[in-house]
Parts: sequence; structure tokens; C-alpha cells
Amino acid sequence: MELLPRERPARLTLSAWPLAASRVDEDDLVVIKDRTRPSVAVSVAFVALGVIWGTNFLFMKWAVEVIEPAQIVLLRVLFGFLPVLLVTLVRRDLSREHLRFAPHFLAMALLATVIYFFCFAAGTQRLPSSIAGALSGMIPLVAFIATSIFLRTEPVTRLALVGVLCGLGGVVLIARPWDAASGIDGVGVAFMVLGSASVGLSFVYARRFLSRLAIPPTALTTYQMVIACLILLIVTPKAGLTDIVDVPRAFWGLVLGLGLLGTGIAYLLYYSLINRLGAVTASSATYIPPVVAFVIGIVVANDPVVVSDFLALALILAGVVLVRIGSRLRRS
Repeated sequence: MELLPRERPARLTLSAWPLAASRVDEDDLVVIKDRTRPSVAVSVAFVALGVIWGTNFLFMKWAVEVIEPAQIVLLRVLFGFLPVLLVTLVRRDLSREHLRFAPHFLAMALLATVIYFFCFAAGTQRLPSSIAGALSGMIPLVAFIATSIFLRTEPVTRLALVGVLCGLGGVVLIARPWDAASGIDGVGVAFMVLGSASVGLSFVYARRFLSRLAIPPTALTTYQMVIACLILLIVTPKAGLTDIVDVPRAFWGLVLGLGLLGTGIAYLLYYSLINRLGAVTASSATYIPPVVAFVIGIVVANDPVVVSDFLALALILAGVVLVRIGSRLRRS
């Protein structure tokens, strides 16, 4: 795995999903000698990342059957933190000089870790994992909305606006508020939207306050996760936390699937892809998780779905694609 070079300061860029904004110079395309012909290993890593993120919802579903959402987040962050910390220490990316930015790390810990992870766990507790995974496709759309409202650096194109409306239509179609017998928990849908909004706002915050700092992404993620761990250790109820050890499927799914793989390894893999493919192409991996979660929920968890759920997923993904195309047209 190739990680970002630590000797080259660069700007933070924002993608659709990462725990912290990613450090890469968008204007310097010579970081990768040949982006048009990625190696087989890079292509496999790209798909693997999307699949890893997509399986998170099944692991969360197993875990919420045993422990509370806040407890899931605590254990997820603790075990996901280990590989990130190891790589950060090996690369010697931590510095005392970074401590003066602690208030920004606190804000990112809340927006991009504590609130984001908790809302997704709480939403998955109330929804089929397939539906929760499909709703996670809203993250790029909400990030676009937040950027357009709070940064307003460039005008919104009609195509991007159509994409946002398309994605919102997919959410409404999944929630089906007009059908009281649908069995879809509106509170669960609201949690998923709130979680998407939280991480979307974190992108805006990072662009506004962290984009000019030459802090390696592994260091940013380390500071963020340390603070998140401290917050979660204080606010998370401990009663019943060890019950998950008695359910091997839920325990190993949380520790290995959701923690080590789905959080720690996934973000290291993501940063490696940014280095090889660029931020825009690497963030396209976020199109895969909603589809993977939707399929796994149906095949593995036997989630009940109807035809309109397939249409809703298609609308959300189409909305993401339209927003991406509209944003590119805007920049050109």
C-alpha cells in the first residue's frame, strides 16, 4: 500500500465519504505518472474499499441486536483507531505544533465521527440494513448542498440541482410517508439523513478551516479519533457493553468488520487510492457501498424490500452522478 508522501505539504481536499479531509494537491497532477491506466492492484483496492464500506451496515445490524448504538460507535472507533495510529507513528506524522489546532480537531471529531457514526448506527437499528445502506448514498448529495449553502464559491448548475432533487426523491420513496403500513421507521430515516448532514457539514468545516494546513491525513484522522474516543468514553453507558462478547457473530463483525477493516484499514486504503488516482476518482468508490449494502441486506439478512426500494436506490445514485457531472461543468 502506498501512502501519501509526508515530505510534500499540500492542500486538503474534500471527498464524499472520508473520516477527515484528504491532503492532496489537486493542481499537481504529476503525483501519479499514469492515472489513465491504473494497475490491477489499484483497481482491486478501489472495488475492495467500496465493498468494505458497504458491509458496514450488516455488521452494525448484527451489533445493534446486542448493544446500544453509542456502544457500537465507541468500540468501532477504538478498534478502527489502532491501524491508523500504527501507520501514523511509523510515518512520524504527529507533531506538537498541531496542538494549536485542537478546537478544529474537536469539531471534526463531533461532525465526522461521533454524530455521524452514532446516527448511522441508530438509523440501522430501526431500519433494514439494505435500506440504511441505500440511504447512505445521500452523503455526497448532502455534502454538495452544505457546500453550496455555506461556501457559495461558485453558482449551482441546473444539472446539479436536478441531481439533488432526484436524490431527495429517492429518500422520500424509501421512507414512503404516505404508506402507514410500509413498516419503514421514519425516525430511522431521519437518523440516516442527520448522519449524512453531519458528515456533509464536516466537509464544509474542513474546507473552511483546515484546507490550508499542511497536516498529513493520517495525523488529522489520529487527532480526530483520539478526541472522539475521549468523548465517547465519557458519554457512552457502560452497562451491557460486554454482552457483545457472548455473541460471536456480532462481536467479530464489530471488531474486525466494522472497526479494523471498515474504519481503520478502509481509511488508510482510501488515502492510498487518493495518492494513486486523485481525490475525485478515489471518491467515486463511494458509489459502491449503497449498492453492496442493499444487495447484502437482501441476500444475507433477508431484508424485506419492494420494487419501489430498487427505484429509490437508482434515484439516489442517479442524483449523485448528476451532482458530480454538474459540479464538473461548473468548474469548467
